[in-house]
Amino acid sequence: MDLSPLLAANVFDMSWVATPEAWIALLTLTVMEIVLGIDNIVFISILVDKLPVAERPRARFLGLAFAMVTRILLLLSITWVMQLKEPLFAVFAHEISGKDLILILGGLFLLWKSTKEIHHKVEGDAEEVHASGIGKAALSSILLQIAILDIVFSLDSVITAVGMVDHIMVMIIAVMIAVGFMMIFAGTVSDFISRHPTVKVLALSFLLLIGTTLIAEGFHVHFQKGYVYFAMAFSIFVEFLNIRMKAKAEKRKQASAH
Repeated sequence: MDLSPLLAANVFDMSWVATPEAWIALLTLTVMEIVLGIDNIVFISILVDKLPVAERPRARFLGLAFAMVTRILLLLSITWVMQLKEPLFAVFAHEISGKDLILILGGLFLLWKSTKEIHHKVEGDAEEVHASGIGKAALSSILLQIAILDIVFSLDSVITAVGMVDHIMVMIIAVMIAVGFMMIFAGTVSDFISRHPTVKVLALSFLLLIGTTLIAEGFHVHFQKGYVYFAMAFSIFVEFLNIRMKAKAEKRKQASAH
């Protein structure tokens, strides 16, 4: 891909405003960024659930703000980002680039973290983990974990943006709108996951799936993300039906008790 228009362009060049194609690209990229940000919201929601209720909004805001800053900085360092696609070494005849290495390590981290959280949930010691997670040290640890995964998710997002748009400012605006959208709805998603233990396990399963996908991408085994998101959406739909059935059964039980 020829990056010369991006590299030569002034970041504050607003000539694209008069171009209809740029506005269409902005809308498309914003939607794409929001979809790619679903992974981020789920991961942040799982982590902040360990914190006291009063600390959760702050942690979500800081986590998403870091995601926005990371993506913007990567966009402004586009030359370095694209150099990450150059092969560094080979494993079993597969050339591994800097981007591949980041995806593999990020995927392994996600698998480790998700497996650990599922273990806590299944073994029933989630309350103990929650109690030990109170304090500034816990908040710092959670923000560090969010920062690590933000870099992985942001890298994929930025490379996608470069392939779609020719103006850096359009990319930056799309990222800011998408993160703003995520900030609005992250609290709702996080509270919903926190209230429903089965949804939390389902969300952790999604993170396992995403981690596996990242590792596969690192070894150049490409999945259509549409299939992954469809599987996630279908699972959520089934879980919503289960939650609704349980709520109706509970109401009938309470009515019969009276």
